[in-house]
Amino acid sequence: MTKGQVFFLFIACLSLPGCKKGGCNVIDYVTFQKTVSLVEFNELRLLMQPVALGPEYGGVAGIIIMQVGEGQYVAFDRCSTVNPEKQCAVELDGQGPVAIDPCSGAKYILTNGSPSDIAECPLRPYYVRRTQDILIVSN
Repeated sequence: MTKGQVFFLFIACLSLPGCKKGGCNVIDYVTFQKTVSLVEFNELRLLMQPVALGPEYGGVAGIIIMQVGEGQYVAFDRCSTVNPEKQCAVELDGQGPVAIDPCSGAKYILTNGSPSDIAECPLRPYYVRRTQDILIVSN
């Protein structure tokens, strides 16, 4: 690829709605490792039943955890990717595995954190590991 082609692709990317300076890594990186008890949060034993936890459990604005398959969990930061400097915590929709940003109205699909309305960037994902009745969430 020539320098001209690389420059053209760079300019084209900047003009697309999903491309921004810095890409979609808009949520601050906060190092943490927390444990979540399946005894305390029994609903996490059920498929597609998300649980929203506060900032004391990690992340910028707290975390959302959900079991998406038998023993397979996902976790995301609750900080909305729309105006992330406001650190607005997304809330559970109550109509399935969807989270809503109460500040902007953006919606996210919690099976993979992807934006479904307004937002262009997905929620920041975190690692989840299960050890017996304990989930270990970290980044």
